[in-house]
Amino acid sequence: MATTDINIRNKKAKFEYHLLETFVAGISLLGTEIKSIREGKANISDAFCTFINGELYIRNLHISEYSHGSFYNHESKRDRKLLLTKKEIKKLLVKNEDKGLTIVPLKIFISSRGFAKLEIALAQGKKAFDKRDAMKERDVKREMDKAMKRF
Repeated sequence: MATTDINIRNKKAKFEYHLLETFVAGISLLGTEIKSIREGKANISDAFCTFINGELYIRNLHISEYSHGSFYNHESKRDRKLLLTKKEIKKLLVKNEDKGLTIVPLKIFISSRGFAKLEIALAQGKKAFDKRDAMKERDVKREMDKAMKRF
């Protein structure tokens, strides 16, 4: 199995937020955490990013305990540091202080070099009518696809 097949997504993010700008960040992980991610046992649907002492962390990222780990296993929902350049961190820090903007995790993947990476986005929350529009567009697209398959 190729290690680059891992692709854990946050499916709610595009529905809940307008994604303004995306970044790719490294994650500071323990040995059993990366092994669990390679098995595909992670969940980012409840995760969010926050600044602690000028550094960016991801919270509520659930990485299941490694099945073959002993007493060296990790906590499943600990805070994990995100690795970005100083320029990117400064940009996110300034934008995060703006009204209504937040940093949302989109997906976890394994890079070609074998490192776990997290795609994050600077996002703005959608209003209820925006969500209804997105649902309507999705339904129209589905109906169009069905009609095209008939012909």
